[in-house]
Order: sequence, then structure tokens, then C-alpha cells
Amino acid sequence: MSEPTSTDQDVTRPLTEPVPPADGLRRVASAVLGDLRAVDGALYAAVAATPTPTLDRALRRLSHAADHSKISFAVAGALALGGPRPRRAALVGVGAVAVASASANLLGKRLVRRARPDREAARVTVDRHVPMPTSASFPSGHTASAVAFATAVGTVLPAASVPLGALAGAVGYSRVHTGVHYPGDVAAGAVLGIASAATALAVAASRFPASYGPGRALRARRR
Repeated sequence: MSEPTSTDQDVTRPLTEPVPPADGLRRVASAVLGDLRAVDGALYAAVAATPTPTLDRALRRLSHAADHSKISFAVAGALALGGPRPRRAALVGVGAVAVASASANLLGKRLVRRARPDREAARVTVDRHVPMPTSASFPSGHTASAVAFATAVGTVLPAASVPLGALAGAVGYSRVHTGVHYPGDVAAGAVLGIASAATALAVAASRFPASYGPGRALRARRR
């Protein structure tokens, strides 16, 4: 019997090699992430290209004022003078800021290491500029801390939830408007802020159930 020729071997070989499931999932995930980055960059460019001279100075000042959570700490100081319940809200709000800041700066930025946007290439007007941070871009620490504070305080003191939520949203948008963050960084920061508030509230409820327990929160919402 004659040996099979190279032509015979080529005929019996499959036309395409099977793709392992793990490789297929990685390719899909990579493609989806690429699309999300494209959308993120397009949104950033759209904000940069939209002239808003009336808002530029106000948002620049807001973004700068939110450095190191100065706004949140000022609000917490004012709440601490308002009685027992506002004082409890201020305390858990500051705790939520601490959790959010540590999570964003010590974990998120070091794990992802996303580069900051190229503000000059996007032609962000100089009137919007705040100092470009040297840390990684993802997630937005300003947004995480502001949302964490608003969520935690608003849970204990419902009357403050709307104004503080609006303030946190404005802080997050100001980071895109000034060109130092992509919208995706801000969205991730908001999610991290909510999780940080939930963590701070859970710790407070476990340590001081009479002040932060579910019954206390329910009674506060009914008032």
C-alpha cells in the first residue's frame, strides 16, 4: 500500500481550526471594550467641542473646589451643627468619602492605569483648564467621593438627597468639562461611590444599630 501523499493529507485537514471557547470570549470582550472606548472618546470630544463660555468658569471653579472633597467636608461640618440626625448623616458621609477615596486611588487607579485624556489634542479651551492630575484616569476619584457622600447622607437625611445628588452630578460632569476625565471614568466613579456609601452605611448599622439600623432609616423617610 502506498503512503498517503501531502495532497491527501491536505484534503482531510479541516478548513478552519476550531477556536477554543475561552479565546472566543476574549475576542468578544476585546471588541466590546474597543467599542466602548470609541464611544467614550466620542463623548469626550463632543463635550470639548461644544462652546459653553457661560458655564466654563463656574464648572472650572466647582471642579477645583471639589479637590480633596473640600465641598463634602464643608457640608459635613455644617450638618454637624444641626442636631443629632444631621450629625449622624455627616459622620457616615465622611466615612463613605474615606472608603470611596481609598478604593479609587489605592485600588482602581493602580489596577486599571488608564492614561488621562489628551486635552490639547481635543482642543479643550483654556478657560476650562484645571491642573491635570498625574494619577491614572480611571475611575474619577472626585466623582466617587461626591457620590458616596451624597448617597450616604441622603440615606440618613432624605431631605438632603436631592441637592447633594445634584451637586455630585455637577462635580462629575465638571471633570469631563474641564478635560481631565473621560465620561466612562465618571460613570465608574459614580458606581464606586454608591458601593462605598453602601459599605459605610452597613458598617455604621452594624456598629450603631440604634442610630443607623433599618428601623431608623425607615422612620426618617416617613418624617
